[in-house]
This record gives sequence, structure tokens and C-alpha cells, in this order.
Amino acid sequence: MISDIHRLQRAFDQAELRADTDVLNVLLADDFRSIGEQGYVLDKAQWVGKFAEFAYTSLESDDVEVSFYGHAAIVRCVQRSHSTWRGHEMALTVRVSQTWVELPEGWRLAGIQFSSLAGA
Repeated sequence: MISDIHRLQRAFDQAELRADTDVLNVLLADDFRSIGEQGYVLDKAQWVGKFAEFAYTSLESDDVEVSFYGHAAIVRCVQRSHSTWRGHEMALTVRVSQTWVELPEGWRLAGIQFSSLAGA
């Protein structure tokens, strides 16, 4: 089961990198919430809609750790990214926590939270 969650986490990263909103709409739970590194909260529609003004140029996750709890799994990792938002280039290194839940239609990402890594 842990390998399935690793596969889903990688699929999510690839969908983000490619701005593949079709895949993101499948992977995200309907009540998905993101808490950004500055505390902003986005729902599923806002998260998928961000690609109108946002694009990754690179996205890498490492130090990936998966904890499995029956019908839920927590993924923790360090993410390094380069992106553009409204024409401004950004580079971030953040610690990420993802909450995956098993629903009747399969595993879905219910929540993601980002925390800045000082000095990274």
C-alpha cells in the first residue's frame, strides 16, 4: 500500500509540473484544502485554477516519508521548486505534508500544507 501512495505522490508532482488539470481534478478530493507557506487556504477549484497565472519550471520532492493509517496516509517530504506567478519568478524550498484518504472511488489527496525551510 505504501508503494501505491508513493506512486500517487509522484503522479501528483508530475501533474503539477505539467499543469495537467485533468489529472489534478481526479487526484484531489472534492473537499481538498491547501494551506500555503504563508497561511493562505485554497480549495480544489482555486488550486486547479491557479494554473491560469502560475507555472512550474521545475519541481522535485525528496526525503519522502509515507505513514499509513488504514484508510489514510500521510506523505512528508521536502520540495524544491522554480516557478512563475503573474510573470514573477520564484524559487522555494518547503517542507510538505500531504494527507491522502481512501474513498470509494480510490485514493484522493484531501489536504496539503507547506512550511518554509529557513536557510534552504
